[in-house]
Order: sequence, then structure tokens, then C-alpha cells
Amino acid sequence: MECRLATECIQVERKQFHFDLGENPQGRFLKITEDVNGRRDAIIIPATGLEAFRSALDTMIAQRGHGLGA
Repeated sequence: MECRLATECIQVERKQFHFDLGENPQGRFLKITEDVNGRRDAIIIPATGLEAFRSALDTMIAQRGHGLGA
């Protein structure tokens, strides 16, 4: 059984992103869902990988002004 612990949503251009922190018998996880005109895609990141995910995201954010269309 899955339990939702926290939820955040953001709108970026025509995309809606849902961030759901959840828990199930295997542990905690972050589910990120992208909704574009009713089409949904999701990724699930185990809680044990959240720091590495954040580090990679921070690196991409730092690079946005270096030829990535900022």
C-alpha cells in the first residue's frame, strides 16, 4: 500500500509537474509526473538517491547560462 506524504505542483510553460513524496513497503520515494495536455509521464526516485538527483540537477542549473539556451 502506498502512502502520499507531501505534494507540490508547478507550471512551466505548457507543462504541469507534480512532485509527490510517498512511502510504500519498499521505502520512501519521490515521484515526478509531467502532465502535458492530459498525457502523463512519471519517474520514481528512491529516497536513497535524492541527494545524488539534487546534485545532478544543481549542476544542470549552474550550466544553464553556458550554452543551454538561458
